[in-house]
Amino acid sequence: MNPCVLPTPLPDLDGDKRWHSIHRRFISDCREKDPDVIFLGDCIFETVQDSEAWNQYFAPLHCLNFSIRDDCTEHVLWRIENGALDNVNPKIVVLHVGTNNVRNSAEEVAEGVLANVTKIRQKLPNAYIVLPSLLPRGQQPNKLREKNANINEVVNGLTKGLYRVQTVAIDKGLVQSDGSISHHDMFDYKNLTNAGAKKILEPLYDLLSQILNENEPENDLTPSE
Repeated sequence: MNPCVLPTPLPDLDGDKRWHSIHRRFISDCREKDPDVIFLGDCIFETVQDSEAWNQYFAPLHCLNFSIRDDCTEHVLWRIENGALDNVNPKIVVLHVGTNNVRNSAEEVAEGVLANVTKIRQKLPNAYIVLPSLLPRGQQPNKLREKNANINEVVNGLTKGLYRVQTVAIDKGLVQSDGSISHHDMFDYKNLTNAGAKKILEPLYDLLSQILNENEPENDLTPSE
């Protein structure tokens, strides 16, 4: 059985139960707030929440960010099955997960992403599900970077034609002409600086704005009697 599709809580290796505490806080946020957009994912979007680009593009929107640093596909799947999307009705769910599944094959990870998409659809039948591409990683070309590119390709194929599911490439400009990634974009060659966050968030913001604007109710322009 593919471990990427088996809902599993993140092991509490530190012994402080922080992961479960964060999950419970997210559930509480669902009860108290009414977001238009929910982000579900891993370290990439947990980190960018503190960036200038996030404050510029997404702070003005009604967003909740339910990303946790070390999550893999199976951990996000467990969170969805255990209340992360209950008592809430967002217009869009942005799912970014898979880069931490370093021990799994590209096909296994892509199936894990699809399992999350399927579970989100069960919880939220009419929400748009947006899948930003997994980012390249490592200063120089490497097998994990190649695998992330393969995951993106397989996910594109698995989700093509699905109702209100859309992939979006967000990696433009991160890899330089010599194949390297700059620490000015990714400070540890995986997570993003302010400059790197701006590069990935601009195309995502454009897509989300388009979806939100298209689904705004038309104003009644009929003159009042």
